[in-house]
Order: sequence, then C-alpha cells, then structure tokens
Amino acid sequence: MSRLVFTSLATKSFLLPPSFSSFHSKIFKSSSSRVCRMASESSSSEASLSPSPSSAIDFLSLCHRLKSTKRAGWVKRDIRGPESIADHMYRMGLMALIASDAPGVNRDKCIKMAIVHDIAEAIVGDITPSDGVPKLEKSRREKEALDHMCKLLGGGPRAEEIYELWMEYEENSTTEAKVVKDFDKIEMILQALEYENEQDKDLEEFFQSTAGKFQTDVGKAWASEIASRRKKQD
Repeated sequence: MSRLVFTSLATKSFLLPPSFSSFHSKIFKSSSSRVCRMASESSSSEASLSPSPSSAIDFLSLCHRLKSTKRAGWVKRDIRGPESIADHMYRMGLMALIASDAPGVNRDKCIKMAIVHDIAEAIVGDITPSDGVPKLEKSRREKEALDHMCKLLGGGPRAEEIYELWMEYEENSTTEAKVVKDFDKIEMILQALEYENEQDKDLEEFFQSTAGKFQTDVGKAWASEIASRRKKQD
C-alpha cells in the first residue's frame, strides 16, 4: 500500500504543468541575460580605465626619445657609442629584479620605479650637474614634462601610477625610492667601469660623485664590489 502511494506521489512530482515549466524557463533566461550584461559592463569598465590605442601609441612614440637620447655625462667625456637613457633604466630594472628580497621592500614596485624614474627626460633631456641648472628648476621642468606625458596617455590609473612612482622617487620618500636611487648610482659606476676597461678612459669623477651616498645595504654591497674590481685592475 505505502509503495503504491510513494509511486503515485513520485509520478505527480514530475508531471509539472506547462505554465510552471514556462515560468522557470523565463527566470533562467532573465538570469542569464543579467549575468551577460554584468560581464559586459565589467569588461567595458575595465577598458575605460586603460589608455585608448591612440593614447598608448602616442605615449610610446614619445618614449622613443629615451632610446635615442644618449646620456649626457658620457657624451661630455667623449665616450664612443654611449648608452641611452633607456639603456640605463633597463639595467636598473634588471637590478631591481635580481636583488635579494629585503624586509619592507616591494620588489615589483622597485622594478616599475626603475623604468619610469627618468621618463620625463624624453622631453627635457638628460640634465646633468655640469649644466648649471638649479635642482628645483630641474625638478620643475621634469614635473611639467611628466604632466604632459600623463595627459598624453589619457589620464586614468596607468598615468596616475606613473606619476606617483616618479614623485615617490623624486622625493626619496619610501624605502623603495631609496633602493632605486642606489641602483641609479650603481648603474652609473658600473657603466663607468665598463667604459674605463673598453675605451681606456679615466672616469674617476663618476666614482667620486657617488662615494658615501649609498642609502641601502644592497647599494653599499654592490658599490663595494664594483670598487673592488676596479682596484684590482689598476
């Protein structure tokens, strides 16, 4: 008796009226439509935060000057085939990539900072101490150039990130900035050592200009290694 009742109830539970089935079908279609619309809106929102293709290419074309502009200090010392600004920043990026992890230091941030710290030189060029431009005036020119480049990129989070990284480096306000400042000096004296070896030059002034100015353990250790190698070659 109970088995018959169970079978009967089970049969009824699967024989749903057409209106019920139609109702659930509409709900499913409506939910699917909402999910697709939300995904589309999310994708559009992300796209709107990124530079447009036109802005990106304009920005990158301006950055080409970083590849073609030679570092002024080497030009003034008559170095053959001197490195470009981009060459300098690229090796600094590699330094940030391979340096040992240190407490409180964001390595990814250091890499990004290394590849944007001289970006304003695409417009103002490589201003050196021998040019006689006061530090505040140099900073003003570079900041004005950076503002132009960020607007060229179309504003938004990418431009803001570049601006904030540059300002952080310029103000030497964080541990990452101090690390990258040291890498800037390390890259210069390593390049000086290489030019001395390759072109029989005496570039002592570049080593003197950085002596005692390293702020971090990694900077001091790498500078000491470069000085040691230079001394062995005397």
